[in-house]
Amino acid sequence: MNAGRPLKICLLCYRGNPYSGGQGIYLKYIADEMVRQGHEVHAIVGPPYPFPMKGVVLHTIHNNQYFIRKKFDIIEPDDPFAILRPVNFYEYLATRTGAFSEISTFGWRAYLLLRKLHEEHGFDVIHDNQSVGYGLLMMKYFGIPVIATIHHPLSIDLVNVLERTQKFKNKAKTVMFYPTLMQSIVARRLDHIITVSEDSKKMIRRDFGVPLEKQTVVYNGIDRSVFRPLPGVKKKKGNIIFVGNVEDGKKGFAYLLKAMPRIDRRVTVTAVEGGAPHHKVTDRLMEKFGLEGRVRFTGKTTTEDLVRLYSESELAIVPSVYEGFGLPAAEAMACGVPVVSSDGGALPEVVGDAGVVVPARDESALADAVNALIADPRRMHVLGEAGIERVKKHFNWEKAVHEIVAVYRHFL
Repeated sequence: MNAGRPLKICLLCYRGNPYSGGQGIYLKYIADEMVRQGHEVHAIVGPPYPFPMKGVVLHTIHNNQYFIRKKFDIIEPDDPFAILRPVNFYEYLATRTGAFSEISTFGWRAYLLLRKLHEEHGFDVIHDNQSVGYGLLMMKYFGIPVIATIHHPLSIDLVNVLERTQKFKNKAKTVMFYPTLMQSIVARRLDHIITVSEDSKKMIRRDFGVPLEKQTVVYNGIDRSVFRPLPGVKKKKGNIIFVGNVEDGKKGFAYLLKAMPRIDRRVTVTAVEGGAPHHKVTDRLMEKFGLEGRVRFTGKTTTEDLVRLYSESELAIVPSVYEGFGLPAAEAMACGVPVVSSDGGALPEVVGDAGVVVPARDESALADAVNALIADPRRMHVLGEAGIERVKKHFNWEKAVHEIVAVYRHFL
């Protein structure tokens, strides 16, 4: 087979919109770059759907959202027997037992759609993004490579939630919710796994049993045409920024709040939390430590506003308990903002010499690092410049897609 010919690639993503999470961002950038490099790209996506991507053929798959529909709302007025179709009925039953069926039903629906699409287009490779459902095993019968990107194993999310759950009943519900067994079974049987850090690679072997030789690390990229220092934007003295879901225990925002009483009183936090649906834990900690006036929550922001907020900040704080990669750290670095991060997961790989790394879950160490840097503007400038260079060298989508396509060609 001609090693240099353009490929026909089918990407799968169960939540395709960039604002729905990291998988949507990943889809957008690798699909755009694959088209730019001359490949034919189709994407099978679930809701919320992505914005149109130039050159990418989108195929949408519905989701019945039975998890939020009650009583007779489950009946479709124009198709009342739709719920009796096998995949729909499975989706309905799974949601009533508390299972997260979105990714497994996406896999089955994607398989049914691909039977027609593959016959028409003759894809060279199928590349799943994070769903890792049973439908992928059926896709292997098409006789083409089936590869998946796993950003980090869901088992890490499961353990993190269990740590913060007290009642046995709630623990049982949590175990039922996360489809870790399915992903473990499927991941071991795919042709290859692409992951985004050396740490994730180790965790996938530990939790899913995928041998290291069946995995390839391809670092995420950062769009430096978007995430860059903004000329003319002045730093706000003492302002530090946190980007992430403040109620997701894995993101470690609670440790930043616990550190705040030990941090110079002139330091304030801008929390870009994406419009988290509630602030239960956050509000309790804010009241406990008397942080009113020191923490500002932005709600949802545009990408342009996010870049401006980075540029206005003296430091970016990434206190995560675990990150498979850590996009906020890399985004801040691309904007020339020095980073104080935990050592959770892959963050030391990402931050490198562009910031200060402290132990995860250690609010004292976090406070000490912030105080030391805020008092040393020269060091902050040096770290900011190092971050820009590190992103240029290691985290770009052109390099990432070249490496992904090299994996495809190996299996062709």
